[in-house]
Formats: sequence, C-alpha cells, structure tokens
Amino acid sequence: MGSPVSLVVANLYRGNGTKSHSCKKQNQSFLYSLLLSIVLSIISVLTVTLNLLVIISITHFRQLHTSTNFLLLSLAVSDFFVGFLVFFQVMMIDGCWYFGDLICVLYGFLSIAITFSSVGNMVLISVDRYVAICDPLHYPTKVTLKIIRISVSLCWTFSLFYSTVTLRSNFGQQSRNSSCAGDCAADIGFGGIVGTTIITFIIPITVIIVLYLRVFVVAVSQVQAMRSHIAAVKHRKVNAKKSEIKAARTLGVVVLVFLMCLCPYFCISLSSQDTLNNTLSGVYVISLFYFNSCLNPLIYAFFYPWFRKAMKMIFTLQVFKSGASDANIL
Repeated sequence: MGSPVSLVVANLYRGNGTKSHSCKKQNQSFLYSLLLSIVLSIISVLTVTLNLLVIISITHFRQLHTSTNFLLLSLAVSDFFVGFLVFFQVMMIDGCWYFGDLICVLYGFLSIAITFSSVGNMVLISVDRYVAICDPLHYPTKVTLKIIRISVSLCWTFSLFYSTVTLRSNFGQQSRNSSCAGDCAADIGFGGIVGTTIITFIIPITVIIVLYLRVFVVAVSQVQAMRSHIAAVKHRKVNAKKSEIKAARTLGVVVLVFLMCLCPYFCISLSSQDTLNNTLSGVYVISLFYFNSCLNPLIYAFFYPWFRKAMKMIFTLQVFKSGASDANIL
C-alpha cells in the first residue's frame, strides 16, 4: 500500500508562520531513533526488492498476462515506489528536512498520489473478484485486459490529479509555508486532512468490505454446491470454480492485511497526531502502515506457485534464456 496521506500532511503541515533560523529537532531518545531507523530501512529495502520481483514476473512471463495479474502489477508498482518514500521518512526521524523545497513538494505530491492509487487498485481488485465469483458467466466479457488497462490508467490519472488539486496552493510557496529553515511544510488545514482521509480511506474501504462480504457469501454457497456435484461430467466446471474461489481467497487475504495495517494508523491520526509523532507506539503504527507494501509479495509467494517459480527463474537468471517469456510456470 502506498505512503500514508495523513502522515504526509502531518509531517508537512506545521501551519503558516514566518521562517526562523533552523528547524527544531524533536527531542527523541537514541533508542527511539535507532529503532525507527532500522525498522523503516528494512521495510524500505524489502518493499523495493519484493515488489520489483512481482513487476518483473508479471511483465516478463506471457502466461501471467491476465486481467487479475495486471491489477496486481499496478498495485506492485505503487508499493514499489513506497519503498523509496520510506527512505525519506528515515531521513526525517529527527524532524528536519534536508532535501530542499522542490523535493519536499515532490515528496508530498507523490505520497498522496501513490496512496490514492494503491487504495484505488484495492478497489479494482475487489470489483474484479466480485464479478468473477458473483457473475462468472459474464466475467470474460465484462473484465477484459482492455477494460482493466483503461481502469488502471484512470486510477493513476485521477490519483495524480487529486494530488495536484490537494497541494495546488503549496506549489511555488514552500518557503512561505515553512516555519523554519529545514522544515517541510504544506498548508491544507485540518479540514483537508479529514477530507483526504474520507476520500482515500473511509469511502474506498467501505466499498471493499461490502464487495468482499458479498463475495464471501457467494463463495461459501458455491463451495457447498461443488461438494454436492460429484458427477464426472461436471468435474471440469467444478475445478474452474475452485480456481476462481482460490483466487478470491488469496486476494481476500491481501485486502484483510491491507485493512489491518491501515486501520490503526488512520484511527490514531484522526484522534491524536501527537501520539504518532512523539510516542514509541507511533513507531509501530507507522511501521505497520508502511509494512503493508512489502507484505503483498510475501502473500503472493505463499499462495501463488507461479510467483515462486518466477522468482526461482529470476534468481537463477533463466529469464535471460531464449524463449523464457513463454515458459510454463502455471
């Protein structure tokens, strides 16, 4: 999942004021800073590496060019960029920004855009599984590669547009918003924080939960139906349904982990931002939020044999052999 919107705003939002001599570093213990640096550094490396493996696997092997996998690819791209954003979070542990005004604006812009695109990808994945399970006969015609590409493109386009609109008043005014030298501030106000949380978290999560509850009910009924169908003539149809239900279960785990990682952060960020910024519990909440982006590839590795085979071929450099893209890894 992408970088937290509210966290970005909290780190950027200091309110308007005049610039003083230099930023005031947070009064944190050495153990606190060391713990946060180590945890976030590990998360950053794992996120970049694991999601890069997913990107290479799906783009390289032709057998993986399916509509569902294309959604996983889009999610992996979002999570891949989160790994780089975590690096900046590591550098901001002491409360100061060392990369200048331009990078500060770019950091805030990408953070919001990637967060929104990640949530959007989760919604698209939920819709994909909803149609596959609840309307399987029309799934091949309703969910085609062309439709998925258009949906993903719109998701990313709207994410960039939303980030631009959210931070439009701060472009070119970073120095005015900063309260001190070494500060990275953007003024969107508390109303902007609440609105962003509703748009990028509450509404999408509600849609995801509703869709997956429906998928769960239908999947359970289909499992019961399959157990009663023992005739050999229906064997292939039963296997096809099992495949769809297995995919729904796997992606259901992805969504569940997504909710478990995000909910604690958003609940605390809306109730008390100081809890996130100034307490040790904030370390775990923020780290859990970021950790979601490197958990998804681990879930794929556990549930999808094709991902394990793809990783083996990548690490053994078999992907460079002639015709490797047509290899049978399913």
